[in-house]
Amino acid sequence: MNTIDSTASQIVDSAFKIHKELGPGLLESAYEVCLEYELKKRGFFVERQKTQPVHYDGIIIDVGYRLDFLVNDLVIIELKAVTELAPIHQAQLTTYLKLSRKTLGLLINFNVPLIKNGIRRIANQFQES
Repeated sequence: MNTIDSTASQIVDSAFKIHKELGPGLLESAYEVCLEYELKKRGFFVERQKTQPVHYDGIIIDVGYRLDFLVNDLVIIELKAVTELAPIHQAQLTTYLKLSRKTLGLLINFNVPLIKNGIRRIANQFQES
């Protein structure tokens, strides 16, 4: 298993562990703190609420985008605690993947009865311009 896949696998395993203990219904911020703790406990380098600028026409623009997590500089995690994931949530993560030039993101919604139904793996095959 390569590094990006093993990292993603450990992230998913961490989400399962947290959801099993806490269940659905908490605020997103509670899951965020728990996931950061769990990933760091497993030895990952975790950047939480990492600024993601936009690169345009040779300039860097800070427009307030923040990645919920960037793990080991490989995998972006976007957390939600919503009744149902909407297409905009996937679009948001896809945009973050494009802007950061990362190839893998996990969209994790903790507000579901079964966490396996709340996890979406999104891969980006960006094109260099």
